[in-house]
Amino acid sequence: MFHAIGMVLFAMVANSPVNADESSDHESRRPNILWVMIEDWSPDLSCYGTKGIQTPHVDKLASQGIRYESAFTTSPVCSTSRSAMMTGFHQNYIGANQHREYNKKPLPHGIKPIPHLFQDAGYFTALMSYKTDCNFTPDSKSELFMGEDWSERKPDQPFFARMTFGETHRAWNRDPERSIDISDVELPPYYPDTPFCRRDWANGLEQMQVVDRKIGALLKRLDDEGLSENTIVFFLGDHGRCHIRGKQFLYDGGIRIPMIMRWPGKVQPGQVSSDLVMSIDICATILEAAGIKAPVPLHGKSLFSDEVKNRKYVFAARDKMDETHDSMRAIRSRDFKLIQNLMPERPWCQFNRYKEGSYPMLAALNVMNMKGDLTPEQAVFMGATKPEVELFDLRSDPFEVRNLAGDPKYADVQAELLKELNDWRENVIHDQGVTDEFRAVDVFPESNPDSTVNDWVTDNAGNYDFNKHGWPAWYPTRTLAEWESTLATWEPYVFRAPDEVMPRPGVVHSKSKKKPKPNKQKAGKKQ
Repeated sequence: MFHAIGMVLFAMVANSPVNADESSDHESRRPNILWVMIEDWSPDLSCYGTKGIQTPHVDKLASQGIRYESAFTTSPVCSTSRSAMMTGFHQNYIGANQHREYNKKPLPHGIKPIPHLFQDAGYFTALMSYKTDCNFTPDSKSELFMGEDWSERKPDQPFFARMTFGETHRAWNRDPERSIDISDVELPPYYPDTPFCRRDWANGLEQMQVVDRKIGALLKRLDDEGLSENTIVFFLGDHGRCHIRGKQFLYDGGIRIPMIMRWPGKVQPGQVSSDLVMSIDICATILEAAGIKAPVPLHGKSLFSDEVKNRKYVFAARDKMDETHDSMRAIRSRDFKLIQNLMPERPWCQFNRYKEGSYPMLAALNVMNMKGDLTPEQAVFMGATKPEVELFDLRSDPFEVRNLAGDPKYADVQAELLKELNDWRENVIHDQGVTDEFRAVDVFPESNPDSTVNDWVTDNAGNYDFNKHGWPAWYPTRTLAEWESTLATWEPYVFRAPDEVMPRPGVVHSKSKKKPKPNKQKAGKKQ
């Protein structure tokens, strides 16, 4: 029903490409586009059924349009997922798959950034927040967008505006207007159900409540300026939640996102779609709505198309995260998820400075794991190595904690998903795989000579090329005593009062940097 209605209504406004020199009258009838994004957030909203949180403004938006239950990003971290959304192509295909890329290159294959396509078609383009976070060139705000607010446009000129709320990225502020009691929240089973973990989870929900009010103010501005009726609003997350086993990983906690679309008069309100959709589908949808033809067919497809309606699989990829080297690929159907770990020799929780310095729950998990206090399902993620393949039956295991790879009962499913995944890797993204250089073969000492990986990395910044080889994958990254000390450092911050201002503790530089000796060792060579 949704697609039949959508296709008919869509055809009314998107039946032909539009050139930049068309009349002002036609320009005023073309829909404005407002793309609202939150950072590092899964569908942890009250309209998606999350317990404890109240997000009335996003809920209202959902009631006025379509809420997508099965929406996914192409990568579980910001710069790679944003690179995909800025173009409509999977990040690996455009060479933007390494998070925090140091050697950015122009877009290949004749691909142009989405804002440029809108600008060429006569739209005013604006980035109403501070960062683009793209792994290609051009990558600056001024190079990609024309201005900073839709108010800068010419009279009757349609606009394409993007606004990102970064507050849901760590660190999280408490909500002084509506605190959340830890007894009101529900944790996924892969986290320990402790007061500390509940409080950390609830703090994130409180921060989202604060952001929800800001989103409400932005949507009210559309109403006040008389723009709502001719503006398509998309709301989504750039990737999954910033918790352990979420962001940076290909489980649903890392790639499933909230996605809502409102288009007054063109799409019936109050809809919930179960279609398998991707964040890059928004690119194809808004181009079609504006009557703009991309010079190269996008990987993303219009949300109103039969291709989306009949889609069987979505795909995602993860590669370098900062200087943490690891590579994974994933395929997901409605019922199953398969993850292919291309570097199974490495632990999931190998050293990553961002996570160790931002995730209180990581300290709790490490302490409990070293003491043997985790459940078997929780302890798996703390292992020293990974399986080559992970397979999950989402019908009975929505939290992806029971790996069925190798189970004879699922042999046909595993074979089919691997076949489809390898076809996508070879024929869609032209996957480059993993090199020995990326694995850092024979680069680092076999074991950590220091007390923590963080200390060793800090002290050896001048002795190795971490940009090229990444950080060493020694595991565990700290001793039990050091993790216990880290956990104790986090506790006052996690349990701070809603109106209490407290800086996030620094836990990733536990001792002073040593100045490296000149010519001690050539970068990239084994000690």
